[in-house]
Amino acid sequence: MQEIKNSSEISYIRQACRIVGELLQFLKEKAKAGVTTAWLDEIAENFIHKHGGIPAFKNYNGFPASICTSVNDEVIHGIPGPYRLKEGDILSIDVGVNKEGYFGDAAITVAIGKVSKEKEKLMRVTEEALYAGISMAVHGNHVSDISKAVQKVVESNGFSVVRDYVGHGVGKKLHEEPPIPNFKTPGRGPKLYSGMTIAIEPMVNEGTYEVTVKDDGWTVVTKDGKPSAHFEHSILVREGEPEILTMV
Repeated sequence: MQEIKNSSEISYIRQACRIVGELLQFLKEKAKAGVTTAWLDEIAENFIHKHGGIPAFKNYNGFPASICTSVNDEVIHGIPGPYRLKEGDILSIDVGVNKEGYFGDAAITVAIGKVSKEKEKLMRVTEEALYAGISMAVHGNHVSDISKAVQKVVESNGFSVVRDYVGHGVGKKLHEEPPIPNFKTPGRGPKLYSGMTIAIEPMVNEGTYEVTVKDDGWTVVTKDGKPSAHFEHSILVREGEPEILTMV
């Protein structure tokens, strides 16, 4: 069932989302060749606490870190650790914040130094697909309108949309109804109403859409070993243009 938030709840969600957006911009500047993903996780956790929040991912279903760091062929849910970023890597950073019981969630993919033209295109197309989906997140539309917009941008550029993982409602919990697929499914999906807060998050692979999970039980990787990119924003559905809550 769709969660419609009132103005007070939306105000709290905005606060959580602002921390998420500011943290992602902070981490984007810190993600350089030579630093470890564990260090990025450490400074992210400190940032969240300093701004009055709680890392929403840490201990969520047993996840051991405050952020997800997914490198190259890692799609999502990468666990920060001793890996040192290298020139030419692409790094997806996913952040969730709990602020006084309300949640924000967003992700970006960043280039580490100079990357290949194909990786550049993959990142650009994934972000374009995100904004195409966001443009459809308006009162009166359906979830399928978001899904079709994302898929069209991705596949028209020769890439594939991950099917095993999707976007979701967000706000009073980290994950709420409804699911927000990035690909067409049967039917139109739930209707969108003003006051809904949702996370739209294309996960886009250079090769096949098929994925598998590594032995750590968390890290999702492409089945063919080709790169993947991930962009996400938390959105407030309104009549007219949606509000991007995690934009700073």
